[in-house]
Amino acid sequence: MEFEMTRSARTPSPQQYEGYDLPFAGVEMVALLSGGIYWPEHQTLLVADLHLEKMSSFAKSRQFLPPYDTGATIKRLADDVTATGAERIIALGDSFHRDEGTTTLSVDDADALAVLTKRTDWIWIAGNHDPATHELGGNCCESVALNGLTLSHEPDAKVANQIAGHLHPAAHVRMNGRSIRRACFVQDETRLIMPAYGVSTGSLNILNSAFAPVINREQMKISVIGRDQIYPVARRHLIGR
Repeated sequence: MEFEMTRSARTPSPQQYEGYDLPFAGVEMVALLSGGIYWPEHQTLLVADLHLEKMSSFAKSRQFLPPYDTGATIKRLADDVTATGAERIIALGDSFHRDEGTTTLSVDDADALAVLTKRTDWIWIAGNHDPATHELGGNCCESVALNGLTLSHEPDAKVANQIAGHLHPAAHVRMNGRSIRRACFVQDETRLIMPAYGVSTGSLNILNSAFAPVINREQMKISVIGRDQIYPVARRHLIGR
């Protein structure tokens, strides 16, 4: 199922949040330190790979880790909604670490998520970890089409003007004798891949071969999430390990 959404008639609220201009395919967007993207024209917050209930899923293999990741990720979402004034959230897949994660939420986490799904027009896009529909509020679908952009989970070289997640991009950067590894937004002329939003997610170096089929390295633009700001990084500073 695909949602075909039309241009919003709402007037965007004034910018009152920290962000970094991230134009893509002729559309003005703002990258957030959280790893989300705010689309002012539609008052929409885009997030990818929340992986809610990841820590609790480890209990099945008798790895008992504090299951605080879900609550922290939901709080991050609530903070972004408050800061941006977003009226819509589109979650680009792998919102739960596994399908049954929708049924294992703690009471507090379920209540906090319910507040957000009632406060916003929420759309859940299916991922490879959580393809099944559920009844947590909002609408479930395979992808969303909006203003000539396709929002989906897995990057697909056959889809033009696509925003996706799935690969958890990170850049390993060497500059001025130092090196750091940070989550990042990576894009070329036809595709933008978002970093994982969840607080307990891993990452994949953008020079990994998994990016080769979906990102043109000659056109690649990297926006790295630092501690206090997002900043562009030239390809020559990247380390491939």
